[in-house]
Amino acid sequence: MSFTLNAKKAASASWEGSFNHPFITELQAGILDSEIFRYYLIQDHYYLKHFSELYALIAEKTNHPALKALLVENAGNLSLGEIAIRETFFSELGITDEEVRATPIAPTAYHYVSHMYRQLLEGTINSAAASMLPCAWLYQELGDTLITNQSPVPIYQRWIETYAGVEAQEHVKLERAILDELYESSSPDEQAQMMEAFVISSEMEYAFWEMAYRKEMWLKKDW
Repeated sequence: MSFTLNAKKAASASWEGSFNHPFITELQAGILDSEIFRYYLIQDHYYLKHFSELYALIAEKTNHPALKALLVENAGNLSLGEIAIRETFFSELGITDEEVRATPIAPTAYHYVSHMYRQLLEGTINSAAASMLPCAWLYQELGDTLITNQSPVPIYQRWIETYAGVEAQEHVKLERAILDELYESSSPDEQAQMMEAFVISSEMEYAFWEMAYRKEMWLKKDW
């Protein structure tokens, strides 16, 4: 079994938890509280900004041509696709720059981003790349699953449509193939780091839904 399939199996509890989390099930049913979705979008704005920066940083450091090309493409696609769509959502929902600045970054969003940066500092380029895969892969699978039933709330349906389709499937397939190749050529220590990085990111994906659903905040709010 390949690295990516083994890693997904190791992260199966958090992976399955994401599909069954009330944020996801209620979003598809059209009953998710709009304030929860709003809070998610604001926290995701912070996350995606750093996710894009991480693509660029890892691409700059890697000597693997296919990985470098993929990460550069990912960063470009993120700006043109997901981030652009989020800006449209912000406009429709009246989420202003002032509101974003006034909303503290939630602990889970902060920790997830910190985890991925940490791979560049204490891990390896390959473990950093492995930490990035669960986001794209999980969202692609969520999109393909949720698209089978139309959400009655148009903005929720458009969120789902962002991640569904053949193009997303092919892109994740390529990213997985590159990581499988890198894993095979890595030392046992680096392989363990890649596995750990993937599993932690998968856990953080589940925690991100929980963070948004409960509007998680730091205990001290008056920073």
